[in-house]
Amino acid sequence: MADPSTPDHVLGPAAMAAGPSVSGLVRGTVATFDDPEGYGTVTADEPSGTWFFHCTAIADGTRFIEVGAAVTFEVVPGRLGRFEATDLRPA
Repeated sequence: MADPSTPDHVLGPAAMAAGPSVSGLVRGTVATFDDPEGYGTVTADEPSGTWFFHCTAIADGTRFIEVGAAVTFEVVPGRLGRFEATDLRPA
């Protein structure tokens, strides 16, 4: 059984096989973004959750997004064994 303090997006292979707890377009807010590294996190409004994203997941191709920006995104299986946000667009 997974540790209850572990976020859904990093539960491991069993959770990856089961799929994310969200589907379709999700509304949220950019919580963090490290411009030099090119990655950040986005927090969903409903259902609640926080997901990693890479700057290449920003839909407009700019590879930069402001912290606090309202966005829509999709949650997909990522390369590192966790779910990630992709197709980030202004809400």
